[in-house]
Amino acid sequence: MKLLVTGHLGYIGTILTPLLLARGHDVSGLDSDLFARCTFSGVVADVPKLGADIRHFVANKAAAIDALAGFDAVIHLAGLSNDPLGDYHPDLTREINAEASICLARLTKAAGVPRFLFASSCSNYGASSSEFIDESGRFNPVTPYGRSKVVVEQEVTKLADEHFSPTFLRASTAYGFSPRLRFDLVVNNLTAWAFTTGQVRLKSDGLPWRPIVHVADIALAYAVIAEAPRDDVHLEAFNIGQTSENYQIRDIALIVRDAVPGANVCFAEDAAPDLRNYRVDCNHIARKFPGWKPQWTCRRGVEQLLESFTSNHLSVEAFEGESYKRIAHIKARIARGELTADLFQSETHATS
Repeated sequence: MKLLVTGHLGYIGTILTPLLLARGHDVSGLDSDLFARCTFSGVVADVPKLGADIRHFVANKAAAIDALAGFDAVIHLAGLSNDPLGDYHPDLTREINAEASICLARLTKAAGVPRFLFASSCSNYGASSSEFIDESGRFNPVTPYGRSKVVVEQEVTKLADEHFSPTFLRASTAYGFSPRLRFDLVVNNLTAWAFTTGQVRLKSDGLPWRPIVHVADIALAYAVIAEAPRDDVHLEAFNIGQTSENYQIRDIALIVRDAVPGANVCFAEDAAPDLRNYRVDCNHIARKFPGWKPQWTCRRGVEQLLESFTSNHLSVEAFEGESYKRIAHIKARIARGELTADLFQSETHATS
């Protein structure tokens, strides 16, 4: 298949792209590469690139349609990737995550591309109860990031017809090693704290429920769904993860503590309750695609991270620095004049 992956240079994209190549697909990318200096370890696959910022790409509609023509599917990962980035500039989150995504879907359809896989999120469920939520569950997003995902699902659903088939992948909270590693994800963050300081530092009261899924299992889900017959995925939404991998944050902290000799659990000075609370039923994808077999549990993922931190000599300075926390990196680049406040590349600075 000929596939376009937007956001192919990000946390998930740098795992997904080589997986698709290994499975024999012809892959191109589209990414502004805001985090070009944030490779932690490993190799970032080099594939043909259609463009950079998604907003520039969709602004020239005729050129975008020409560029998209001939693809079998678009896998749309690109966007501001988490709640802190979404909260930083809510109007920008709406512009990039919602408006540009909806426009891309329309242009994809206009170009005759039959499939569109959207990187949605279990953040759609937001503030919920402790009951398990399946794909029919009520949306209740509590952040600009979550709201942007809901809007895209609602609007792209309207585009579906016999020629254009959207699918929505609602990923649980990601964790695990990636070349473009992030420390602003709960498992990665707690493990890095434990490794560098001996403290598993909780930034909330630890009570909220959260489903988690390894980044490699997310990538495999995209591959399996992209390769599936249209009738199996048309207008479907899938919670990506394992029902058994729902944890209260405090339970993740205990898993990390037990994996790091001498570590102890503590609370950050500004620890506070977290409105985000949801447990997710992921049985739909398991029933639909028995060949999709997640390989990772929280414990195994923590062990993988610890091996990576050890081999790369992770220090607390690097962990707490700007390179591996998305919002910190963006703010630093804006402060240096490399990016505008709207996250466009400054004309007077080049990414190195």
